[in-house]
Amino acid sequence: MPRLAVYALAVCLLSVAAAVVSFVQGSLLGIVWVLMAGLSSNMTWYYARRCRTRGGSGSVTG
Repeated sequence: MPRLAVYALAVCLLSVAAAVVSFVQGSLLGIVWVLMAGLSSNMTWYYARRCRTRGGSGSVTG
């Protein structure tokens, strides 16, 4: 899995945790965290699929 996909996955997991904490505390700021989780999830799928279709070279720059 390319490095950018791993970073996007980490951001996704952290933003889900932040959304849970925000909603538990009663803050509506969790909506922003949910949106960020969705965006980073899509980035993870994009970079992982891009790596698979290019033969697993691991390079995402070219």
